[in-house]
Amino acid sequence: MISYKWQRGFLLKVLYPLFMFIGAFVKKKKEALQGLVIRLNNKLVVKERPRTRRLLVLLPHCLQVDECKIRLTHNIYNCERCGKCEIKDLINIADRNKLELFVATGGNLARRIVSEVNPEAVVAVACENDLSSGIADTYPLPVFGIPNERPFGPCLNTRVDLKKVEEAIELLSNGAS
Repeated sequence: MISYKWQRGFLLKVLYPLFMFIGAFVKKKKEALQGLVIRLNNKLVVKERPRTRRLLVLLPHCLQVDECKIRLTHNIYNCERCGKCEIKDLINIADRNKLELFVATGGNLARRIVSEVNPEAVVAVACENDLSSGIADTYPLPVFGIPNERPFGPCLNTRVDLKKVEEAIELLSNGAS
């Protein structure tokens, strides 16, 4: 039996670059292919059963409402918890589960946070483009990706399904001591 980790490696290091090559020529299919990679990766991560308490929750800055005067990229706990965006709820979820929570402005900062925090697994929220490339770049680290919702277009007042975040945390930490 081929290990799930090896299958994830094949998906992320062989199929993902192939899909992105195809996506370069068929632009309308690129995001769908990225979404497919994220879904397949998530299934394999769940089957790996990482079960850890050293879990990082990584969020995009665009979850923060654009009219907010406080930038949260340096310290998410500077949030005033006004309720205009989901950051307050995500802080509560992280606190309740005793998890590290960070906001990144892009892929480079996200990779640096992962490197500095050195988690055993990650729950990441972002657009399909940033998620799929981040998941591939951090392999073999198990990363469960949750695409954000973009009712106002990319990178502006995005949203995330809080239930999906809680479910991902539960899947990756259930039974961890």
